[in-house]
Amino acid sequence: MKVLVIDGQGGQLGSQLIKEIRAAYPALEVTAVGTNSAATAAMLKAGAQHAATGENAALVGCRKTDVIIGPVGMVIADSLYGEVTPKMAVAVGQADAVRILISLNQCENIVAGVPNLPMAKLIRDAVDRLGSLCGAGETSL
Repeated sequence: MKVLVIDGQGGQLGSQLIKEIRAAYPALEVTAVGTNSAATAAMLKAGAQHAATGENAALVGCRKTDVIIGPVGMVIADSLYGEVTPKMAVAVGQADAVRILISLNQCENIVAGVPNLPMAKLIRDAVDRLGSLCGAGETSL
C-alpha cells in the first residue's frame, strides 16, 4: 500500500505521523509532500522513502497513492497560512484514495464537535485507522 503524508509549515505533524507509521507498518511505502522545503526535509528525516515539495508534487502524489494523511486543512484552499493552494485542495479532495484527515483546530479552521486533543492522540488515532485499512498489519488494501 502507498501512503502519502502531506504537511506544511515546519512539518512537525507529518514527521510524527511518518515515525509512527514506519514503526507500526514498516512495509508500507511512505511518500512525503511538504508545502515548503522545511516540512519536506523534516518528513524525509523522519523516515519517508520518497519526498517532494510544492503544489505539483502534491498533484502528482495524490494521483499515485492509496491513502492520503494530513491535517484537515489540506482540503481547504489557502489554509496553513496560505500554503495550501486551491489546486492542492482540489487534488486531495478528488483523489481516488482514502483520506485520513487530522482535525487540528488551527489556522482559522475549527471542526465543530471535535475536542482539542493532544497531537499525540490525534496521530495515534490516524495510525490506528491506517492499520484498519491495511488489515491491521497487512500491507495491501
